[in-house]
Amino acid sequence: MDRRQAIETSSPAKPFAYVALGIGLVSIGFSAIFIRFAGVPGTVAAFYRMAIGLTALTPAFMLSLRGQRSTASRELRIAFLGGSFFAIDLAFWSTGVMLSGATNPTLLANTAPIWVGVGAMLVYKEKLPLLFWVGLVIAMTGAGLVMGFDAFQAMTLGLGSLLGMLAGIFYGIYFLVTQHGRQTLSALTYFWYSSLSATLVLLIINLLLRQPLLGYSSRAYLSLLGLGVLSQGIGWLAINYAQGHLRATLVAPTLLGQPVVTALLAGPLLGEQLTWIGILGGATVLTGIYIVHRSRTNPHSQKRSVEGV
Repeated sequence: MDRRQAIETSSPAKPFAYVALGIGLVSIGFSAIFIRFAGVPGTVAAFYRMAIGLTALTPAFMLSLRGQRSTASRELRIAFLGGSFFAIDLAFWSTGVMLSGATNPTLLANTAPIWVGVGAMLVYKEKLPLLFWVGLVIAMTGAGLVMGFDAFQAMTLGLGSLLGMLAGIFYGIYFLVTQHGRQTLSALTYFWYSSLSATLVLLIINLLLRQPLLGYSSRAYLSLLGLGVLSQGIGWLAINYAQGHLRATLVAPTLLGQPVVTALLAGPLLGEQLTWIGILGGATVLTGIYIVHRSRTNPHSQKRSVEGV
């Protein structure tokens, strides 16, 4: 038994890791709810999410710099590249949430594991098993049901779901870049620099689109504060803690519950009603993603997955 296995099986912190995973899941499940509550353009919500999260993370990052070597320019470029893709992911997803509601764009953004697998095949020449392609077909069938039904109801709903799918693709690219960047940088260092990059890119996007960053209501700013502190700060901090104490084969499937949590919250808080086609399509997407995940949990692919988080 290696050291990591010993930690995962006997660490006294493990019970709290389960609690942290649950807290993280619920916290990120609130992301789309906060965006709808804020009622601001999606790119504006994405900017505040990253800016507030970056500010909250800065003290810990500054303390971590003591005694560390300086970050090489090549490492910075990789972190900034990853942050740029993450910014585009958030811009697409947040805008999709404003167009189509909280549930479906969040569901389709969670197709990222599929695009990570496809990217690993194209970039790292990783051979994907048959089970991966089975999961891919199932997930895309479900996505087609969700997007097709949304488009049938209203063009803006279909566009929002499409943006959710595009967000999943860019989030997958972000993970592939992160897999490379985390080979030499700690999680906190990489996350801070990539968050800085994402914040700057989102600022530029808003300036190009001429989206106002000021002048919103108190409710909007309180919602954005919740988005930055709870969803971006506490949520991902709790998930990162859980990843350090629990197996990836437990954490990754659990995080597939995010769109489920969002859907359950969207009903009473936003008045969004689930349809039978939406439920069927959503269940099909999640089943396909889970199969994709299981197809890549052999020791080699699991190691790559853990390094990329």
